[in-house]
Amino acid sequence: MNRRQLGWAGLGLGALAAGVGVGLSRRSEQLATDDPMEAFWALELATPSGAQLPVRSLRGRPLVLNFWATWCPPCVKEMPELDRFAREFSNRGWQVLGVAIDQAEPVRAFLKVTPVGFPVVLAGADGLGWVRRLGNPAGGLPFSVVLSAPGQIVQRKLGATDFDELARWAAPT
Repeated sequence: MNRRQLGWAGLGLGALAAGVGVGLSRRSEQLATDDPMEAFWALELATPSGAQLPVRSLRGRPLVLNFWATWCPPCVKEMPELDRFAREFSNRGWQVLGVAIDQAEPVRAFLKVTPVGFPVVLAGADGLGWVRRLGNPAGGLPFSVVLSAPGQIVQRKLGATDFDELARWAAPT
């Protein structure tokens, strides 16, 4: 190849790289503006036992998402309330998912002392990003999000909840 051919080849590769860069940039912009719930439904999160839970497997029934951590006293206090709600409202189609902003070992230790009948997944520090994307810009815990059967947010709460409040949210309108 002579210099002229190398120049044209380099120009062609540069244009290709620029086109790929524009495509990636547009894809990044699209991901940044996508519906956060659709992105959340696409997640697969680890359970404390190491299994993977595809979040989409919970779609189709109303769901209480509860973001919590073992080091958060109000989170720890509300866990029995969430468990009671899960037990008493499961026959009405309701489900609860605990999303731990924590590591596996502290969550396993916590669940040995305070077992719950609903699934718990590990989001680690990434969970705070989800807390923010789902409507809690401060990132505080505990944070609960109530989703309709089709998967849309119908209620948000920063701070501890209790059985009575959960039952009111679940009441037919």
